[in-house]
Amino acid sequence: MKPPPSQIEILPAAEEHLAAISGLAGVIWRQHYPGIISPEQIDYMLGKMYALEMLREDVRVRRIRFYQLVLDGRMAGFGAIGPLEPPDVWKLYKLYLLPEFHGRGLGSRLLQHCEAEARRFGAQRLRLEVNKRNLRPLAVYQRNGFVVIQSVVTDFGGGFVMDDFLMAKELKADGP
Repeated sequence: MKPPPSQIEILPAAEEHLAAISGLAGVIWRQHYPGIISPEQIDYMLGKMYALEMLREDVRVRRIRFYQLVLDGRMAGFGAIGPLEPPDVWKLYKLYLLPEFHGRGLGSRLLQHCEAEARRFGAQRLRLEVNKRNLRPLAVYQRNGFVVIQSVVTDFGGGFVMDDFLMAKELKADGP
């Protein structure tokens, strides 16, 4: 395992950080997803999920909370969580890290932070969806206690589908 950067912070992201998150998502997706989904699907999904107006709607309407992983003063990743129904179930909507920082435990650290924040807001269960071919994150989620509960194929529009595993983890009141 490579050593982590010297200063690691996980900070709440406000609306003024959403443009940086949008840009970082484009960098991460274009580095990470080729070979998992097509370049056309990457561009389509980025346009639908990471347009600045969509991110603002996530925050304002869907009550999604974003967190930025800052390494030595530079945003290198982000996560996002939000409530579902029933209110004690939350979803991990996003968890991304620049590929150059993979393999250092930073993804798990960000994930654990998101779990703690969801728990703080009353979540007893955290759900997520991960592409079935996205093996590295799938392994991270499993190492962190998530289990596959369903296989789902969702029409994303534009002729594209998301072929995912739905995963979940019960959140203990006193820790991860």
